[in-house]
Amino acid sequence: MRADRLVAALLLMQSRGRITAAELAEELEVSVATARRDLEALSAAGIPVYPQQGRGGGWSLLGGARTDLSGLTAAEAQALFLLVGPAAAIAPEVKSALRKLVRALPQTFRAEAEAAASAVAVDPARWGEHGRRRPELVDLLQRATVQRLKVRLSYAGRSKERTERLVDPWGLVDKDEVWYLLAGTDKGQRTFRVDRIAEAVVTDQPFERPAGFDLTQAWERVVDEVERHRSTLSATVLIHARLVPVLRDHFGRHCEVEATQDDGRARVRVAAPTPLMIAQQLAGWGALVEVVDGPEVRAELARLGAELVALHGTPAAGSPQGPARDT
Repeated sequence: MRADRLVAALLLMQSRGRITAAELAEELEVSVATARRDLEALSAAGIPVYPQQGRGGGWSLLGGARTDLSGLTAAEAQALFLLVGPAAAIAPEVKSALRKLVRALPQTFRAEAEAAASAVAVDPARWGEHGRRRPELVDLLQRATVQRLKVRLSYAGRSKERTERLVDPWGLVDKDEVWYLLAGTDKGQRTFRVDRIAEAVVTDQPFERPAGFDLTQAWERVVDEVERHRSTLSATVLIHARLVPVLRDHFGRHCEVEATQDDGRARVRVAAPTPLMIAQQLAGWGALVEVVDGPEVRAELARLGAELVALHGTPAAGSPQGPARDT
């Protein structure tokens, strides 16, 4: 029998106490014969379930035995459905799984769980932007990760030159709708942007994750390393304190308030890989931001300003206002 049906059958017996093959078939959307075989397979596998014949009969867990699968408190059930609920709108498999889980919960939790599942909607696109499409290779890489099978990649890095790699897919990360693959290679752990993978073929070669590997911790180390490279140059600026949150939205974690002055302006340190990148972020602020430390950034701002004046400055008196037009 399929593992998902085994889990569902156990959950249903635990929540209801007793279930018939017909009821299980209806819940799992299979035939009564298949449901009966599943229940018999559970018993044959050593799970403490037994049938009771006659009117009011059915299958039960022996002696009220319990699994740990639905031992959720009301708060835990709400947290689970709040987390998973938004995904049901875009993934039919998630919607089906949620429906089955709701049915398996104790009756007192069901209404709140259903409300939690529909309480949040996620719109990943920023205002004025289209949402990014999930790369088609994500599903393939997820299966390879779960099945612990090596994958042969054709990868185009920043240089756009394709290289062939045989990797162990350790895990996938979705960071602001950009997907990354953390994988083991013959040179150690590497990170691949999924949208730069031109082709991926799952092999029949198995692999083992390193002992003690934790995907979340591994990704945090990747982020720390990337952010260190992104903050190699800094500048200090003065900006009104009420505008600091807006500035932080531009620079993220590379925006640190050092002090607040008597005139209401905050002294803020911002950072980026190059002076030009800092200047480009600050140029649109005009006189609202003053760079007080960072001569390279000041020079870039002056250059950008001169370019803008040359291109868009007010023409001298008597000169044409713009390109001549036919009338």
